[in-house]
Amino acid sequence: MTPRDDAPAPLDPVPEPHTGLMGRFRNYFLTGLVVTGPIAITLYLVWWFVTWVDGVVRPFVPLAYRPETYLPYVVPGWGLVVAFFTLTLVGFLAANLIGRTLVDVGETLLGRIPAVRAIYRGLKQVFETLFSGKGSSFRKVGLVEFPSPGMWSIVLISQSPNEEVARSLPGQEEHVSVFLPCSPNPTTGFFFYVPKSKIVEVDMSTEDAATLIMSAGVVQPGSAPDPKKAAALAGMANAARIANASAMQPEPAKVE
Repeated sequence: MTPRDDAPAPLDPVPEPHTGLMGRFRNYFLTGLVVTGPIAITLYLVWWFVTWVDGVVRPFVPLAYRPETYLPYVVPGWGLVVAFFTLTLVGFLAANLIGRTLVDVGETLLGRIPAVRAIYRGLKQVFETLFSGKGSSFRKVGLVEFPSPGMWSIVLISQSPNEEVARSLPGQEEHVSVFLPCSPNPTTGFFFYVPKSKIVEVDMSTEDAATLIMSAGVVQPGSAPDPKKAAALAGMANAARIANASAMQPEPAKVE
């Protein structure tokens, strides 16, 4: 089968841009930085946490139960293991009748100290909300118009205010408590109440929101290219190039 005369000629591949020796070294360095940077920082943070827990727990462990007593070196992470099993044991004892009784007695004693009572109750509510798995705090992400009209900020949606605060808020509309993290440290920010109608919920996880805030918008969630979309766009571009090449070829002369 002979090729058609009006078929467009095959397109030559686009030559790769020439880069010098310094340009290649620069690309290799940046690639190595991108690969090793997150790994190094993650390992450093994990090591810092393990050593911090070891430093806090090791003084409470008797010498007879420390690995360095029998080994010529210190075993990192032993304090973390001891803390894990200790907290698990405390939770097991607190779940029993005797443990709940002791916890109630301790809370009663702490509740009689004015300065300690407010701190303990606040921290207890925070820990119960974050680690019980029953609360709905910080599981939704939204946008609010802050700090001025036309400027939108990402917030983590928390729970509705209690009855006393809700009665004190102006207007009849329902309010929601939100937390606005700061960049690049999302552990700090602003807490305020905002009308529910002023919040635009975003289909985004809290992890993606934290990544977006910590990177100051450099890393956008869902910015990875979709292979199917990329293939479709490539097919459309190829078809457009073929159509343009066909249009640029001159039409054969008519013989009268």
